[in-house]
Amino acid sequence: MSSDRTTIAATAATTTIAATAASAASAASAASAASAATAAPRHRLLPGLLAALLLACAALLGTGAPARADATPATTATGESIAAALKTSPVYVDPAFAAAVTPAQQQQIAEQIAATGLPIKVVLVPLQQGDAFGGRAKGLSAVVQERLGQSPLIMITSDDYGSWLNGYEWPSDTHQVRDSANAVSLLKELKDAGLAAKVGRAIELISTGKGTEVYKAEAARVDREYSARPHTDDTAGAPGSSSSSTGLFALAAVLVLALVIGAALVARSRRRPRHTAFTFPDAVFAADRAADEAGLRRQAADEVLALGTLLDGADGSTTPGLGRALDAYDAAGRVLDAADGLPDLAGVLALAAEGRAALATEPRLPLCFFDPRHGTAARRTTWRPLGRRERVDVAVCEDCAQALKARRSPQVLAVRDQGRTVPYFEVPADRSLWAATGYGSLLSGPDDTLAARVATGAFTRTTNRRRPTDPED
Repeated sequence: MSSDRTTIAATAATTTIAATAASAASAASAASAASAATAAPRHRLLPGLLAALLLACAALLGTGAPARADATPATTATGESIAAALKTSPVYVDPAFAAAVTPAQQQQIAEQIAATGLPIKVVLVPLQQGDAFGGRAKGLSAVVQERLGQSPLIMITSDDYGSWLNGYEWPSDTHQVRDSANAVSLLKELKDAGLAAKVGRAIELISTGKGTEVYKAEAARVDREYSARPHTDDTAGAPGSSSSSTGLFALAAVLVLALVIGAALVARSRRRPRHTAFTFPDAVFAADRAADEAGLRRQAADEVLALGTLLDGADGSTTPGLGRALDAYDAAGRVLDAADGLPDLAGVLALAAEGRAALATEPRLPLCFFDPRHGTAARRTTWRPLGRRERVDVAVCEDCAQALKARRSPQVLAVRDQGRTVPYFEVPADRSLWAATGYGSLLSGPDDTLAARVATGAFTRTTNRRRPTDPED
């Protein structure tokens, strides 16, 4: 994990540990997972000791932040019940977050909203897979907005994990709501603030129209600070717990010991190089987390069928790329049959686009690097990930190009990988065809195609499978 991700994630952990017994258990689990990734097998006691020490510090310090969503009981609220509550107050706080945002704080937020004169609603709900919103913040916002039947509308919600904020606006983001929510996640003065303070700051940025300005400034600061750090490998960065300062002498010895052990673990991790791809900080993820997998599967199937129709009418004598188009069609069908989640289904879209490009008379760019669901790229651009030095040439859609130009984070296809949510391109390339190729943006030349890589087994789920429509099936 890159240093910028480590610092931001550590900050979130510091503000969420030990609010309740459930949140302490979540922190212990997170610490154990982190230590397991950095400690050598023969030294399993050190990570456990570090986790225990950090837990003790957090329990003594205490915070008002909510537990992580994965450690909090799933909400029983529905879109209808939340919408009904919002008709009497612009702030809805699930009982699970009651300790983080007290009734008095809720009233203060409601008064702050009234003073803005804007149609702002705040919905703070713990999210889990299987709840009424599919465990997704965007699903929550969409359902509640539909139940309210209100537009214009500005909505601030907790994110999928309960640590940050998301911002949405209908019919369009004219008040810089998304940037305001993202900016709050980066502001230094809010590093140790509770959820109520973060919501209040987001409302302030929305009302003053400075969300984008502050977000750009903070993103630039993060970029400068972490680009300036030495990067002998991609695992540099010390745990955020080392920044804790309390003035309580009783904690001094515990903190020093935790620092010593933490430094030993980081030093050990530096001796163990590992692959990391281009990274984004957690705080600026802007992926469409509410994507409908079933809908994308239908879209992917339609794309394959449409490509097949084009191939039926193609003449090999006048279509030089027919062979490549047929290869892309076959590969798209195989990937569709074996697809396991959004990244693979997006791969089907990319393969179908590759097939159409092979049939076209003019060169075509692949689908958008950041998220193939954005459609065919409008241009290629050189992109340097936030906090990194290397640059890469990628194909981007117009919206993503404008976001990069404005120093904002493009909407990124995010995936779950080994227990964490990351951009798809952060998955090690040896475990993901899509990370290795950027859905076509990172191919090495005209003879390097997605279809060819699928045919040679780079998409491992198709290696030993045949399409159900094949004659032998």
